[in-house]
Formats: sequence, C-alpha cells, structure tokens
Amino acid sequence: MIFGMHPVSFWIVVSIAAVLAITPLIFLVLDKAGKLTPALRTDVWTRYKSWLVLAPLMIVPLVAGRLSAILGVGVLGALCYREFARATGLFRERLVSALVALGIVLVSFAIADNWLGFFDALMSLVVCAVVIFSLFSDQPKGYIQRVALGVLAFMFFGVSLGHFSFLANDRLGTPLQLSILVCIELNDIFAYCTGKTFGRRKLSPNTSPNKTLGGALGAAVLTTALFATLGHFIFKNTALDRVVHLVPLGLLVSLTGQWGDLVMSSIKRDLGIKDMAATIPGHGGLLDRFDSLIFVGPAMFHYLAYFGGLSLDLSARIFTGH
Repeated sequence: MIFGMHPVSFWIVVSIAAVLAITPLIFLVLDKAGKLTPALRTDVWTRYKSWLVLAPLMIVPLVAGRLSAILGVGVLGALCYREFARATGLFRERLVSALVALGIVLVSFAIADNWLGFFDALMSLVVCAVVIFSLFSDQPKGYIQRVALGVLAFMFFGVSLGHFSFLANDRLGTPLQLSILVCIELNDIFAYCTGKTFGRRKLSPNTSPNKTLGGALGAAVLTTALFATLGHFIFKNTALDRVVHLVPLGLLVSLTGQWGDLVMSSIKRDLGIKDMAATIPGHGGLLDRFDSLIFVGPAMFHYLAYFGGLSLDLSARIFTGH
C-alpha cells in the first residue's frame, strides 16, 4: 500500500491528475498548429473545465472510505433520478416520485449497513409500493405509464447503481470502483476513436446514429484489455487472477457500459431531447455522463459474488445487528 491506498487506486489517481495537468498543454499545441476551430476550441475548453470539477467529485468519495463512497453513489443516484423525472414528467406524480426517492435512500442505508437481505428485499418491496400507492390517486388514465416510469427509475437509480455502491463493502472496493469508473469513461473514448478509424457499419442508426459496429468492437477489445490488466493487480493471488476471469470481467465492463449508453440514448430519442439536462457544461446532465454506469454494477456484483470474488470480511448489519 502507498499512503494507505491500494497501489491500483494510487496510480489511477496519479494518472488522472497527470492527464488533467498536461491536457491544457496539448490544447495549446493543437491551437498553435491550427487544428482547433474557434467553435472546437470553446467546446474542448468547456469540457476540460467541467472535468476539473467532475474528476475530484468522482474520485474523492471513493478514496475517502466505505461510507463516503456509498453516500457519493447514493447522491449520484438521487441527482440522476431528478434529471430523469424532470425529462420524463414523472416529477409531476409526487407520490410515485417520493416512493422512488425513499427507495434510493433505503437502498443506500441497506448498503451502508451491509444488510444484503434488506437490499434484496427492497427490489420487490419498493416496486410493490409504487404499484399499489399509484392506485390512491384514483386516476386509471396514465396508471401504466406512471407505474412503469417509477419502477424503471428505481431499478436504474436505486437497484442498479446500488449494486455498484455495494462493491464499496468489499476489501478491494476502492480500486475496483475506481477501475470501473475509469474504464467506462475510456470505453466511450475508445469507441469514438476506433469508430472514426475503422467504423463503417452503423451500430444502431435510429438510436445513436454516430455509433458504429467497429467502434463498439474496438471499445470492447481495448476496455477488456485495460480492465483485465488492472484486475490482475487488484485480484493478485486470488482465484480471480486468471485470464478465464479477467477477460470476462473486462468484457462485462465494456458491453454493459455501451448498453447503458444506448438505453439512455433510446429514452432520449423517444422523448425527443438531446440531453437529459444541462447540469454539466459541455456534457449535458449527470445522467448523460454516467449512463454507462447503470448496468455495470449488477453485472460485476453478481459475477464476483458467484465466483467468490466478493469479500465477506465486513460484519453484516453494522448498525442494525445485535
């Protein structure tokens, strides 16, 4: 350990800091070479300034400790739900919105308590509550829509992100969560770069016209290789430190990340909007930036749990136990 951090966590933090430090120099060189148009120059600098804020907000909660990581993911889920509710109009259904928000809070508590049974139970209890309490308005018209949106929102921002949050309870939670975050962000960049180079056939032209099959395959290869390399150092001297596990884990990160992006693109196309919000200059909303994270958590959690890769060292029911 370096400065009390896992080596993978340390080098990820150092690498991100280094990239943020040298990026302005790269922009200046490109600008001097005439590679940046005025519009592009404004766009890249706007995005860079946003990353100066986003990067610490992403990293600090994860490295500060288990509870801060859980709280950070819980807050992210709540803010993403807020954007989703406003974009879809679900915020007008106050009771349903309140139930979803309460569900997200309870999921965060169950994770902080390391109470897996309560976490699992909430998946059905909150859904049942949304279905039943939606009857109280006595308005059959629109019932299916408000229930479906409420259930979908809770499954996205409570349950799915909750699985990612639950990884914080593992003894390797910090390097694992940091590696996932870095890989899904680079997954988008890999897809863009390889798509521009090798992309010919559109992946889903009606859902996301700019995505290509070549970009998707390129991202899958590069992200898998990156996560497998990081995973080797994270899971060193464990049963998961084998190619037969590292490659599927990396592939899961890449594919679920791309699926999360495509699902949110489909929702936005259906709503007729470009971004879920304008929270982050140059990026759109938080949900536009973190949609790739939605399905990664459940995939990674259940793979690791099935193959014994989740640590059971932490006491169960920390706050509510006897």
